[in-house]
Amino acid sequence: MQALVKTKPEPGLTQLEVPDPRPGPAEVLVRVKATSLCGTDAHVYRWDEWARGRIHPPRILGHEVCGEVVELGAGVSSVRPGDYVAAESHITCGQCFQCRTGQAHVCRTFRLLGIDVDGSYAEYVALPERVLWKTSPDIPPELACVQEPLGNAVYAALVEDLSGCSVLISGCGPTGLFAAAVARVAGASVILATDISEYRLGLAKQVGADHVLNAKTGRPEAIAGAILDLTGGEGVDCALEMSGDPGSLHQAFRSVKNGGRVTLFGIPTGPVCFDLPNEIIFKGIRVYGVTGRRLFNTWYRLAGLFKAGLDIRPVITHRLPLADFAQGFDLIQSGQCGKVVLFP
Repeated sequence: MQALVKTKPEPGLTQLEVPDPRPGPAEVLVRVKATSLCGTDAHVYRWDEWARGRIHPPRILGHEVCGEVVELGAGVSSVRPGDYVAAESHITCGQCFQCRTGQAHVCRTFRLLGIDVDGSYAEYVALPERVLWKTSPDIPPELACVQEPLGNAVYAALVEDLSGCSVLISGCGPTGLFAAAVARVAGASVILATDISEYRLGLAKQVGADHVLNAKTGRPEAIAGAILDLTGGEGVDCALEMSGDPGSLHQAFRSVKNGGRVTLFGIPTGPVCFDLPNEIIFKGIRVYGVTGRRLFNTWYRLAGLFKAGLDIRPVITHRLPLADFAQGFDLIQSGQCGKVVLFP
């Protein structure tokens, strides 16, 4: 089969013909219909400091995937050939304290598809039966393959109820855009979005943001004033920080009303200092650190949101054949894209 392989500890990927994988016990062979590019994979593609310390070539990358079950390993009983499935990328141990107490999304020894085991940038991928998610055939592959990152946005946005709430989304990368769409279908009263890219702010409007603010051209105090004006002087009920930018982090805490909620999903590149008394403690803010998705609670909730009318189509901005992967990563680097989907 054709696959995209990190062959050496250096920037880039190589398209190679490699042996088809075979499903072992409790595994399933899936023919990949679509697989989307992720920021994590962009780190590996660039071979930055994080990637150098995390991945050990050779490795087939990719972890956002949907496809068709074509072969079953020994003992598999929950799916059969022909089933349309997506996959949870975190392969958890099932034995640690977190796994045994309903917190498998923060398993201490999880393995990640496409990082620790060969992934989905290929024509076929072997997956553990327990990570598969049966998907409605009504959902096209370019949407079905992004259920994993969409689950991040569902968890980040809906860790508390958003119905009737004002929401600030800081950072309109794909997960921030997904979060805007989730907030809209979940009944948020007003959605504000900030980013430094006019292109991505335009996408935010398409998925449900009522007001967009450019953090590059607007001064922080002006943006803070605009947020207060748009919320009747109160501030937002909930801030979803999706960028990891230190300035945006402070903006989120300053913009949320007393007694409000801040969800932190974006990853800063280094330590960030806070004025804890004035930004958090005296305001009585609830702070949630969110990573991944709750397994599999978030997946069930996501399925319900699709039935309720969740529309993420504007976020899927580019559809490319597998061979054009370099163009996809260039688009991510430029920021002139939403989600990029590859089709083997």
